[in-house]
Amino acid sequence: MTEPKGSVLRLHPSDNVLIALEALAPGATVEGVPAPIREAVPRGHKVACAPIGEGENAVRYGQVIGAATRPIEPGAHVHDHNLGMGDNRREHLYATEARPLPPVEAPRTFQGFHREDGKVGTRNYLGVLTSVNCSGSVARFIAEAAEADPTIRAFTNVDGVVPIVHGTGCGMSGKDEGYETLYRTLRGYAQNPNFGGILLVGLGCEVMQVPDLLAAGRMRPDGNFRYMTIQQTGGTRKTVERGLAMLREMAQVADAARRAPAPVSALTLGLQCGGSDGLSGITANPALGAASDLLVRHGATVILSETPEIYGAEHLLTRRAVSREVGEKLMARIGWWEDYVARVGGEMNNNPSPGNKRGGLSTILEKSLGAVAKAGTAPLVDVYRFAEPITRSGFVYMDSPGYDPCSVTGQIASGANLVAFTTGRGSVSGYKPTPCVKLATNTEMYRHMEEDMDVDCGDIVSAGVPVAAKGEEIFELLLRVASGERTKSEALGFGGAEFVPWQIGAVM
Repeated sequence: MTEPKGSVLRLHPSDNVLIALEALAPGATVEGVPAPIREAVPRGHKVACAPIGEGENAVRYGQVIGAATRPIEPGAHVHDHNLGMGDNRREHLYATEARPLPPVEAPRTFQGFHREDGKVGTRNYLGVLTSVNCSGSVARFIAEAAEADPTIRAFTNVDGVVPIVHGTGCGMSGKDEGYETLYRTLRGYAQNPNFGGILLVGLGCEVMQVPDLLAAGRMRPDGNFRYMTIQQTGGTRKTVERGLAMLREMAQVADAARRAPAPVSALTLGLQCGGSDGLSGITANPALGAASDLLVRHGATVILSETPEIYGAEHLLTRRAVSREVGEKLMARIGWWEDYVARVGGEMNNNPSPGNKRGGLSTILEKSLGAVAKAGTAPLVDVYRFAEPITRSGFVYMDSPGYDPCSVTGQIASGANLVAFTTGRGSVSGYKPTPCVKLATNTEMYRHMEEDMDVDCGDIVSAGVPVAAKGEEIFELLLRVASGERTKSEALGFGGAEFVPWQIGAVM
C-alpha cells in the first residue's frame, strides 16, 4: 500500500482508480486525479485517475477488478453503474510463489483447556447438540433449565450451556452430499475442543439418525458425551428432566478442567469478513493477514473460507499452494461453485451485498482481492471440504458459502477454537462455543458501534498506523482471548443463533 495523498489513496503504481479516504465533492481538485471530480464520490469508493475505455479493465491493488461498461473519464466515480465483471480469466501458475515463513525465535503460549485427544480449548462449554430441527425446541428447554440450575451454576469453571440447534436433519436425502455435509458438521461440533461435554438430542424418526452419528466411533475422546431421543424417552417433559440430570453429571466432569499453558501451535483461527466495505482490503483484512502470518510462524493453523468471496482472486492462492495438487483442489471447489450457481440460475457476481456496494465494492473480483488479504502471505498447505477435520497446521482453505454464519459453522466443525471477523459496515454476531474478535475497517464505524467492535483498524489510514503493528495488536488480543478474555460479542451474549449448517440439495 502506498502512502495516502490527502483525500485519496493509490494502492499500486499500475492502478487506474484511487480510493477516496473522505467524501469527494463535484468540482474538487484532488492530487493524483488530472481533472476535477465529476460527481460525488463517497468515502471508500473509487475515482478514476486515468481514462478507462469501454471494455477496458479497471485496476486496483495492481489487479483487474472489472471492465468498464461505458467510457470512464478521469475524475469520474467508478462503481457498479459503469463497471462490470468483464473477462476474469487468470493465470494460476500453481505453486510458484509458496515461500515458507520463518519460525519465531521466542515461541509464545496461552492458557487453554487441554483435552484428551491433544487438542486445546479456548473455552469450556457444555453443548446440547441436535440431530434435527424437530428436537431444537427441546434442546433449548434443556439448556435454559441447565443455565438456571443451581447445581450446574455452582461449577464455575464451566462457561455455560449452549443449545446447538438448526433447521435441517430431515426432509432430505439420506445418502447425498447434503447428508454427508451435515453429518460432518454435527460430529465436528461434538469434537470441538471448546466443548467440555456434549449432550446429543434427537427426535427419533428423522433422516439424520442418532445411531448413524454414533456409528463412526466415539463422538468425544474424553467420554463426556450422552445422547437420547425424545420419542424413546417419553416426550418433552421427561426429555428435559433427563437431559438436565445428564448435564449435572457432565458439568462435574467438565468443571475439573483447568486452564494451563499451551503452545500457540494449538490454536486454529477461522478467518472471516462480513459487511465489507471499500476499506476492508486496505485496513482490517491486511492487518488480520499480518496476525495470521504471526500465528503460522508459531505453528498454528489459520482457515480461509467463503469460496464465492475468493472468486477472481483464486490465482493469488494457487500460486501460494505448496504443490500443484493443492492448487488444483482449490480450483475443483471453484468449479463446483460455478456449476452450482449456473444450475440455480445465479452468477458469482451476485455475491456483493447492497451493503458491500454502499461501502464502495463494485464487483466480486474487487471484493475477493481484499478478502484474500486476511490470509497473509503464508503458503497454502491444503484444501478441505466444508466441516472436514483439519489435519495440517499452517494456512489452509475450507470450502464454504460466503454467508458468514454458515461459513463460521463449517470452520468450528473443522476445529476452529478462535474466530477473527473483519467488518466495514458493522456485522454483529457471535459463534459459541468459539469466541469471535471483531475488527472494524474504519474508525467512524468503530466509534459508532464501539460496544460491538474489539479493534479499530481504521487508524491504518486515519493515523498512519503500520499494518504490521496493527497485526501485532490483533495477535496479542487473540492470545488474551484464547486465555479467557471475553470479546465484545461474548459480553453481549451472542452465539446462540448462529449455528447454520450448509444445506445442499433438495428439501423434500
